Amino acid sequence: MTTTTSNSNAEQTRELVITRTFDAPRNLVYKAWTDPAQLAKWFGPNQFTIPVCELDVRPGGAILIHIMGPEGDVYPMKGEFQEVEPPERLVFTSAAYASVDGPLLLEDRTTVTLAEDNGKTTLTMHAVVTKATPGAEGALAGMEQGWNETLDKLADHLAKI
Repeated sequence: MTTTTSNSNAEQTRELVITRTFDAPRNLVYKAWTDPAQLAKWFGPNQFTIPVCELDVRPGGAILIHIMGPEGDVYPMKGEFQEVEPPERLVFTSAAYASVDGPLLLEDRTTVTLAEDNGKTTLTMHAVVTKATPGAEGALAGMEQGWNETLDKLADHLAKI
């Protein structure tokens, strides 16, 4: 697996590009992103779990993911698929909240592109924060680390299937 990360502002990430190569065919990587049962196994930073994962994978389809921290705090993520091009591209928006009934922290637009070469898949993830509210500083500061840990977990998941 190879990793490349580009961050436009290390203090508070507003745009992030990560490129990873996985030792898995593109169809498997795409399915890991679009099958709720699979996504729930690997999505989120280390020590975080996904107790709720609902994906309506079509343009305009809804995304609802509850990310649970190690202390039991739940951070809802709601979004919408904007573009769905199996098995090569997903574009979605997401809104992250401080808690189930808490305020909005940030909104972003993420593009995931998958390219296959000799049975390996290169994933390019481009996330752009489109709105950040007061109180989002911690989420912004941890965005790069969180995505890198998430993609590490994806690599582990793909190695098991």
